[in-house]
Amino acid sequence: MSKIQLTILGLGQIGASLGLALKAHTDQVTRVGNDLVLEAARKAEKLGAVDQVQINLHTAVEKADLVVLALPPDQVRETLAIIASDLKDGAVVLDCSPMSRSAAQWAQELLPEGRHFVSFCPTVNPAYLMDSTRGVNAAHEDLFANSLIYLAAPPATDPDAVKLAADLATLVGSKPVFSDAHELDGLLAAHYLLPRLAAAALINATVDEPGWPEGRKIAGISYAGVTHFAEEQEESKNLGKSALENSDNLVRVLNNLIAALIHLRDAIQSQDEEKVHSWLKHAQESRLTWWEQRLKSNWVSTSAEPLPSSTQILGGLFGFRPRDKKRGPGQS
Repeated sequence: MSKIQLTILGLGQIGASLGLALKAHTDQVTRVGNDLVLEAARKAEKLGAVDQVQINLHTAVEKADLVVLALPPDQVRETLAIIASDLKDGAVVLDCSPMSRSAAQWAQELLPEGRHFVSFCPTVNPAYLMDSTRGVNAAHEDLFANSLIYLAAPPATDPDAVKLAADLATLVGSKPVFSDAHELDGLLAAHYLLPRLAAAALINATVDEPGWPEGRKIAGISYAGVTHFAEEQEESKNLGKSALENSDNLVRVLNNLIAALIHLRDAIQSQDEEKVHSWLKHAQESRLTWWEQRLKSNWVSTSAEPLPSSTQILGGLFGFRPRDKKRGPGQS
């Protein structure tokens, strides 16, 4: 069986973790990495997340069977345009960005016939939910264990390309969930983008107040915990790009947030103690229920059917069929 090449473009937390999760399969998969920040690429190579680093983007993808885009949102379209003519026939591009519809549209516009595209949106192992480390330093071999990876393929996508994406999700320790771009963007708007935008709104609502010179001195753990997403310039730029590309869903969930805040404001203004306590209790109980479910990830193990082994997955994908130990010599 010949090795297949997986090229990872973007070696931050997601890209490097994908590489690390495949470390046990380097006899069958060659992991090639590329990152605009050479220091990050070399760090990923040192960690063992990739077998080799290719600085040249064209060289990195030209022999790849699979290309994973683990890039900041503002780099996705440009990168697709750059690599499109270098992708070999049958290559599959997996995009991890939080803007499924836009990325799929760009892929349809830019990729030649015979090259395939699937949105590949991972969630993380509950053990790392509170880890605020960023970039390649936050990469873990088990980042996707006990988690879900959402897949969304454009209509008429080759079923083999979708199967490849699903099997890769299983291979890195996750469970694939099939969705479509519209549904996935809706989920990302409410549960990925909205919390970050709410944090930015909290900062802007407080720092522009006349009392901020004194308020900044008393702001503590709760303020820091809620607002830490807004501290990085790169995060801010990418959040804005993702928000604009998913504007219809974001307007809807922002309206929901505004309605919830107005409900609370009105209850406080009218001194309605029962409403205030009921509103807060509902939030507390809902959060505790979600946190318990998320930590246990009960939804991952819903089938009594055993998952295939990594050898079976790779074999099914790339034409390798392990010998059945129950069969005798000469049997097929």
